[in-house]
Amino acid sequence: MIEIFPLDQLGSADHGWLSTHFHFSFADYHDPQRMGLGPLRVWNDDLIQPGTGFPMHPHKDVEIITFLRTGAISHEDNMGNAGRTVAGDIQVMSAGTGVFHSEYNLEDRDTTLFQIWIYPDKRDYEPRWETKRFPQSTGHGQFSVMASGRPGDKDSNALTIHQDAALLAATLKAGQTATHELAKGRAGYLVPARGSLKLNGEITVPERAGVSLIEESDLNIEALEESEIVLVDVPYPWHPRQVIANQ
Repeated sequence: MIEIFPLDQLGSADHGWLSTHFHFSFADYHDPQRMGLGPLRVWNDDLIQPGTGFPMHPHKDVEIITFLRTGAISHEDNMGNAGRTVAGDIQVMSAGTGVFHSEYNLEDRDTTLFQIWIYPDKRDYEPRWETKRFPQSTGHGQFSVMASGRPGDKDSNALTIHQDAALLAATLKAGQTATHELAKGRAGYLVPARGSLKLNGEITVPERAGVSLIEESDLNIEALEESEIVLVDVPYPWHPRQVIANQ
């Protein structure tokens, strides 16, 4: 089953310094039919004004992936970490037993990013934070695994998350294609961060729309223009109570 959620049909909020679209229920936006996909719980499409950001606040027992689309974000936390992540790269924070952090746009231009939350496979991991540079182009037909907890990705260059899930990205020129296989018991959520796509030769996906992929297998993704694609591959079905069961 393939279901498309265009940008203008997502939840949204405008706080002046922050404008955001919610792919799943978050904050004051609630849709009981949009509570996540497997352990994927949050996918926010954020625009942060220069000189503003999220002050120190807490999280617990969630894997938070930040994918920078434009600009940069500066991170600080109560573990003593501080760093700057730029467009095309990601940062991963495992909140585990609990962490306080801030995320600020200290640049002179807007920062746009995807904020993605994934439930871990169990509670009370030790908190940690990492950021990493990745190639700006992955080449024809190839996805780069950027963050993963899948057993088969242990020897990859990806940042680690505590879940049998992965975030992948590909940058394609117009007319180029990328493929991805969703194994049995897996689902995917795909968003073109930039550009529009043709999925499996027949479904057009506009820029920044969300695509839910359930009980699909081989995906063929054609870029209709220069495009940047972000895909999360997760176990499905899955329920948060499995976090408690695996404790």
